[in-house]
Amino acid sequence: MPNSLLSWTIAALLLFWGVGAYNRLMRLRAEAHSAFAVVEAELAKQVELVRKQLPGADFTQPAALEQESTFWAGLQGAARQFAASLAAVHNRPLDARRMAALNAASDVFVVAWENAARDDAHDLAGPRLPDNVLARRSQLALQAHAAIEQFNGAVGRYNEAIAQFPAVLLAWMFGFKPGRPLDGSLGAVMAER
Repeated sequence: MPNSLLSWTIAALLLFWGVGAYNRLMRLRAEAHSAFAVVEAELAKQVELVRKQLPGADFTQPAALEQESTFWAGLQGAARQFAASLAAVHNRPLDARRMAALNAASDVFVVAWENAARDDAHDLAGPRLPDNVLARRSQLALQAHAAIEQFNGAVGRYNEAIAQFPAVLLAWMFGFKPGRPLDGSLGAVMAER
């Protein structure tokens, strides 16, 4: 009888520990998802800023028009690619492959913004983008950077939790996979300017 009681006590403790550990993993995963929702909202503002900007239609020389349309096509194409990658990550922000695609799209988007901010590739009529647009972009980049740091912290805590023994056994049983952080290039590069 004492062996039976000891066995039941150990089984109950393991059950309660398992439920508690599973709930902790679910809470950390939900925290990462919530943090990504904030990141997504901030990054969507950057895409919307590009969508609101249209190239000027008052060019008199065909070469200037072609150069400007190439510039705008590049920036808007990068924004569309970034928006599509952002949408793909929407429901699964801890999916490493989707996050890798978002990181790659973010790099392209950052380069497109850097090209927009350069003053050496346009005509003498003034900068391609007005200063208020570049200032708004910098402000959005700072906000995105803060949100990305929160998300990356949540992903780090989640990854640590699923790698700890004995929770790693539950993670393996229930299919918890490590998440991938988001590169901070969308916030850091433009915030430095």
